[in-house]
Amino acid sequence: MGLLRTLLVFSTLITLKYLSKIFYRHDFAWVGNVPKNPWRRHRLVAFLNHTSLFEPVFLGGVPNHFIWRVAAHGVVPAANKTTGRPLVGLLFKFVAHHVIAITRERDHTWFAVLNKIDPESMVIILPEGRMKRDTGLDLQGNPMTVRGGIADILLAVKEGRMLIAYSGGLHHVQHPGGMPRVFKTVRMRLEIVVVEDYIAELMAQGGPDEFKRNVIKDLERRRDFYCPEEGKKLENVA
Repeated sequence: MGLLRTLLVFSTLITLKYLSKIFYRHDFAWVGNVPKNPWRRHRLVAFLNHTSLFEPVFLGGVPNHFIWRVAAHGVVPAANKTTGRPLVGLLFKFVAHHVIAITRERDHTWFAVLNKIDPESMVIILPEGRMKRDTGLDLQGNPMTVRGGIADILLAVKEGRMLIAYSGGLHHVQHPGGMPRVFKTVRMRLEIVVVEDYIAELMAQGGPDEFKRNVIKDLERRRDFYCPEEGKKLENVA
């Protein structure tokens, strides 16, 4: 059953990838220090600047071996509001090997995610936990902030690479609730952080009591600097 699910997920993601390559242009670039084989050995992928459920369009810029790892070892916490939708929810259940519906609370659903993490897992998370509207705010009119759950995942993963994916946003492709537009350019900046070094650096700034707060502050700073949104100057692109 495990292999069958892996093949089904891989087939779904590959189909989405090549549909994306047909209908969209992909502007991807690395920032910071880029190690050898930058698409390999990731334990955590943090996707920042969440603007649309149409974000599988970014698969068009991702190599096939990375997609296979998502299919075989991916762990994705997904909002139960999303997975419960009739059609979109069904699709999202096949975006990784383990897709776990979670609430917005630190409850049993969140601990189910942490319990799925093993030495081979690659966790893919949207740390903001909700979508940014074209106002620059969330649905309730609040600023977009990173939530603290990613700190739990960093401590569960412990080592390896974290890939931080900075989205340029997709409001020009599909507003939440709207119809998608094709033949647009989608932009992504990518950065690699060594998990054990990252934990040590942020733990040194106040210890365990401040770790979660430090993670939130750091990821918000990186997001605000690197996300390649329209009209925004981006420096230090590798």
